[in-house]
Amino acid sequence: MSLRWRLYAYLIAAHGLFLVTTVVLLRERPALMLALEAAVLLSLLLGVRLIRRALEPLGYTRHFHDLLQDQHYAARLQQSGDAELNELVQLFNTMLGLLYQERLQIGEQQGFLDRLLEATPSAVIVFDFDGRISLLNASAQALVGLHSAKGMRLGDCAGDAGSLLAQLDALPLGDSQLLSDTDGRRYRGQRGQFYDRGFARHFLLVEELTEELASSEKTTYEKLIRVLAHEVNNTVAATGSVLDSLLYYRGQLAEHDRDDFATAILAVQRRNASLGEFIERFTRVVKMPTPEPRPNAVRDIMDDILYLYREPCRSRGIELAWQRCDDVPAIAMDRQLMEQALLNVVKNAMEAVDAGAVDDKRIAFVLAREADGVRLSVIDSGNLLGQVPARQLFTPFFTTKKGGQGIGLLFVREVLNRHGFAYKLAANGDGATSFDIWFTSRA
Repeated sequence: MSLRWRLYAYLIAAHGLFLVTTVVLLRERPALMLALEAAVLLSLLLGVRLIRRALEPLGYTRHFHDLLQDQHYAARLQQSGDAELNELVQLFNTMLGLLYQERLQIGEQQGFLDRLLEATPSAVIVFDFDGRISLLNASAQALVGLHSAKGMRLGDCAGDAGSLLAQLDALPLGDSQLLSDTDGRRYRGQRGQFYDRGFARHFLLVEELTEELASSEKTTYEKLIRVLAHEVNNTVAATGSVLDSLLYYRGQLAEHDRDDFATAILAVQRRNASLGEFIERFTRVVKMPTPEPRPNAVRDIMDDILYLYREPCRSRGIELAWQRCDDVPAIAMDRQLMEQALLNVVKNAMEAVDAGAVDDKRIAFVLAREADGVRLSVIDSGNLLGQVPARQLFTPFFTTKKGGQGIGLLFVREVLNRHGFAYKLAANGDGATSFDIWFTSRA
């Protein structure tokens, strides 16, 4: 039984007792009895009204509770005719107004946060209390293995120990590290935490740094090459002039000394010229002209290159296989730059096979049409990249060849990047190395 009905029961019982007592004691005096009974009934009505007024705040409290439970923060309690009760109503309405403003502000902040997470280029991965993925923004879903990973643990999506997800899963709380995936792309990963309902939840921020680091590397080696070229060219020019002057005095020497003197001077001149050519190959990367794209057929360029390298490969015992596809569109590119880049690719493949010490010496060229363009694959059996990390392949001045200078791939990367063509160089797992280039059809 509620408090309201208990009070009513008490009030009725007490006044009923007074009525019975009045009738028993004052039965012989009817006038007095009727007067007292009227007073008791009036007191009962007054008591009922006072109980209603006393319990009226409970009704407002119950209504306020229902509004909170249903989250109707925009609603307001209606004013009553009692000034004291209106103070309580005003307090409740003020609380509802504050809750409504706070809820509105939280909703706006949540909406802004959702749009910010979707627009940011950084990948954001949020975990629940059990360490399972609860939120992935668009950039995070683009990471390999995370497209449909919500509700899973990051370690279950990681795959092998060297993958990017495995490195992220092992990242300590509060730490920020440079990471790389199997394709050589580099990232900065950071693990942090926030509190939700009093308990800590972890999150990961992953930012790709490939383009930023490549741009920084490019600026650094360009400055280095320019300084070296300036100093070396000045030295080569001065040395060449001095050597030419020394040859002028050859006739003034004794006959038995002339040949030795001339041979020594000519040897130094050849070395001087080689040094000039060496630095010129470096400056060629820095001084590369802006591409002038025109429609060109990739198959025709490869036909010319293979004709050029057919005899050198035959003399080395290297078998060439050319899977030519005629049904490919023309691609907008600078033919001279692209020819030079592909010449470097084929030359590297030939030298890799020649130095690979394998019995099966072969290079396969595959030209295929794909949905959005053309793919060219150069596959060699040299297997020189089997133990080389992918992130090192296009590092300036890095080479796997004895006596190499590490500028061939640097030049190829620069040409392909300036054209906007995707590429990948990697060991394919069966003892061969594949250089794939995707030419986007823009002609």
